[in-house]
Amino acid sequence: MDLASLNVTIDPSRLRFLLAIARTGGVLAAADELAVTPSAVSQQLARLEAETGQALVERRPRGTVLTPAGRTLAEAAESIERALDLAQNRLTSEEEDPTGTVRVGSFQSFLMNVLVPRLAQWRELYPLLHLDLVEDDRDLLVRALRSDEIDIAVLEFDAEEPARPLPRGLREVPLLDEPWKLVVPTGTLLSPDLTDLSRQHLAWLGVDPSSASRQAVRRVRRVLGSTGAPVHRFQDNQTALALIAAGEGITLLPALAIPRELPEGVEAVDVPGLGTRRIVLRYREHGEASSEAVGTVTTLVHEAAAELLPEAAAG
Repeated sequence: MDLASLNVTIDPSRLRFLLAIARTGGVLAAADELAVTPSAVSQQLARLEAETGQALVERRPRGTVLTPAGRTLAEAAESIERALDLAQNRLTSEEEDPTGTVRVGSFQSFLMNVLVPRLAQWRELYPLLHLDLVEDDRDLLVRALRSDEIDIAVLEFDAEEPARPLPRGLREVPLLDEPWKLVVPTGTLLSPDLTDLSRQHLAWLGVDPSSASRQAVRRVRRVLGSTGAPVHRFQDNQTALALIAAGEGITLLPALAIPRELPEGVEAVDVPGLGTRRIVLRYREHGEASSEAVGTVTTLVHEAAAELLPEAAAG
């Protein structure tokens, strides 16, 4: 859904109800989060759906999930909320510029391609703001954010993974949706499609269980009916490329993780039906001063992601 193309007037005050549903996973939990009655949440949701002419949620036995239109509207609401929070913090802060240390956890390819190259520029823009970077896998980053060991976590998911409600007090900002690519020994595929891939009976490399690649590979293998056990198991993408160059197997890697110059004997193929990897930023606020710092870093990271892959930027 393209919001700009809709000839409707959306009452911004209703967006917080949709956000609460997205974050908590249901009308009852959203009502508790907002300290209102469930009927108030349902009424505001119904009016929002009437304003947009779109179904925004889908009720399932395990909770309420957003439809594609609902996710688009919620992402726009996140951007509005983030901008208002940052503006309010700037208006009320005693300092002109944000100060303090913001601890940012992420995975390797995002650190290398998005965060690290911009540290010097950000330090010049905000000399009193310090970023402390932490590299780790998704599960450990989620735990670190919950235990306040980090302030921001940049996480990766296979876009087809079922959405889970956010824990209370956390916010999520969509950053990128980027395509999965099939990485194979050169000359393996006669044509770039899943039908050809299913005929090859190629070995799949084992993937670290906590990575988004693991979920994507399992999904694609189910589509192909692949039953063979994975061979080897890698954590670092460079290890995967080395194994593929040696003819040991194939795997899926996101576009951001694939170097411009691949090792000899390796090619990355765009295959329809592989899906996408979704990258999101999650954060928790802790008082006015640190909220300003976290809000500033969140905005910087979102803008950097949009610059890197503008055609894939979400929200």
